[in-house]
Amino acid sequence: MESSDTVTVSTCNFHSFSSSSSSSPPLPPTPPIHTPCAACKILRRRCADKCVLAPYFPPTEPLKFATAHRIFGASNIIKLLQELPEIHRDDAVSSMVYEAGARIRDPVYGSAGAICQLQRRVDELQAELLNLRAQQKSLLALICMQQEQLPATPPPALLLDEFNPGSVWEDELLWN
Repeated sequence: MESSDTVTVSTCNFHSFSSSSSSSPPLPPTPPIHTPCAACKILRRRCADKCVLAPYFPPTEPLKFATAHRIFGASNIIKLLQELPEIHRDDAVSSMVYEAGARIRDPVYGSAGAICQLQRRVDELQAELLNLRAQQKSLLALICMQQEQLPATPPPALLLDEFNPGSVWEDELLWN
């Protein structure tokens, strides 16, 4: 059994249109393309022109909003930002993102855990500093005691030559 395939080709006629101003009305300007902020992208909603979250969660930083949203929730973030004056909002957002990141890393203690760990480290370093200062004090006392026991006249190698007013150290530098 043989079958013959036929292909039908349809052609379109393209007409050229002249772009004279008298024949067609001018097109309205296209609105600028508005990229939704990271918050609206993650929430899958339309980003309004006056979006409260847009200045603080740019489209290039979706992880920033995702972190804060995971812990605080979008409605709580929006509510908090609306209650604050605009000059404090940027600091509030960075604090929320930091707190959320700390809570994700340490679900039990959050940022308090980081603070306790840093305080413990400060205490350790202060104890080490006290120990080193005590060692320094005892070494200085030992050096002073040894200086008191030395004879009052310096050894002959440290005396200056009456014909060479330079120091002993300069002579050593010449030979090295």
